Amino acid sequence: MNDLRTWVVATVIVLGLTACEEQSDSGEPLVRPVRYVTVSGESGERSRVFSGISRSSQESRLSFKVAGTVIELPIQVGAELSRGDLVARLEASQYQLQAQQAQASLVQAQANATNADANYERVKGLYENTNASRNDLDSARANAESAKAQVRAAQKQLELARLNVSYTTLQAAADCSIASVDVELNENVNAGTQVALVNCGQELEVAIAVPESLIGDVNEGMPAEISFNALGQQRFSGAVTEVGVASSGGATFPVTVSLNEPHAELRSGMAAEVSFSFTRSGSGAVYLIPVSAVLNDPDGSFVYIAIPDGNGNEGVLQRRAVTLGELTEHGIEIAAGLEAGDRVVTAGVSLIRNGQRVRL
Repeated sequence: MNDLRTWVVATVIVLGLTACEEQSDSGEPLVRPVRYVTVSGESGERSRVFSGISRSSQESRLSFKVAGTVIELPIQVGAELSRGDLVARLEASQYQLQAQQAQASLVQAQANATNADANYERVKGLYENTNASRNDLDSARANAESAKAQVRAAQKQLELARLNVSYTTLQAAADCSIASVDVELNENVNAGTQVALVNCGQELEVAIAVPESLIGDVNEGMPAEISFNALGQQRFSGAVTEVGVASSGGATFPVTVSLNEPHAELRSGMAAEVSFSFTRSGSGAVYLIPVSAVLNDPDGSFVYIAIPDGNGNEGVLQRRAVTLGELTEHGIEIAAGLEAGDRVVTAGVSLIRNGQRVRL
């Protein structure tokens, strides 16, 4: 009996406290004020920004076609080169010796060919006077043809040796500037080793990485807006010129954006930000609301909509299930569940309930 009395008293106290919470001092039902935002349709586009590094659109990595020791390196970073200017030179003595040897081999082959041709003519005359056999004639002719083939081979060897001599000199193929120098004087380098990186022309481009969730919306010719940290708020127009078809790692794909117009203050290697406007997929409107307005429970994500009831500035709350889109720096996208004009409660949502009267 004592336990039953205790339970009844406790229940009365709880109900009394609840009634106090729901009523004002005058005995009228308590109407909680709420803060809300009125949602409106967007333009159907969303903006995304990607970080990248500027580079010359005509960037070349210069290297030797032969191995050797660097004996001349007159370039330095930032220097301007004209077409034909010397970039670097290798020690060429071994290739010059090979060319001289090839030249001697050619002279020897030519002499052998002259003797073989003379012998063929002699045997041919003897054969016509029946003083030489048919086998002697065929053998002489074969020797002459073989000697001529050896001359042609020696000539090719000499051409190759002379090319190798020329390859010991590395020259600028166009007007350009030195972006980096990657070897040292007296360094031994292999064929294909990068000697210098040069930027040719005035056009710049920015290399960025786009995640796989958006790469399908990027295509060549797509417009972009580019800004550079070094130039503050100044903006430049550009367009996509290359879209990578293979991932560059980390589920991202390489994309190249070229500036539409050159600018005197822009340099290769500057940090840049590239902004794209993506068209939303689907025909439904997408709305942006504060993250604080969204709640979650086992049934999914939902918000509270304040519906005016015509009684002054009061209304009734309605729970509304929503489908979430992407999280942005300005809020979270709602892909389904809202309509333009809905009043979404944004503050104190954990303290309200469905059907509750509120003051707007």
